[in-house]
Amino acid sequence: MRVRNREFWDLVDDVFGRAYGRTLADDQVLTALGDRTAAQAVEAGVEPRVVWHALCDAMDVPDARRWGSDLFRQAPPAR
Repeated sequence: MRVRNREFWDLVDDVFGRAYGRTLADDQVLTALGDRTAAQAVEAGVEPRVVWHALCDAMDVPDARRWGSDLFRQAPPAR
């Protein structure tokens, strides 16, 4: 399963809240993404699924919360 850019931003909003999530994606530098922010990595073409997992790992988001409030969303594995 592939996470598209729109889905990535929907997850950011759902899991972190729109204001905090957007600030986090713009400001939090992630070592796992080559010292880029999530927003920079997505813009640079990094697979959104990889960016999402890196952001969740950095913020210690538990697996049960990584996929937001959609109980039927399937979590693709990080690679």
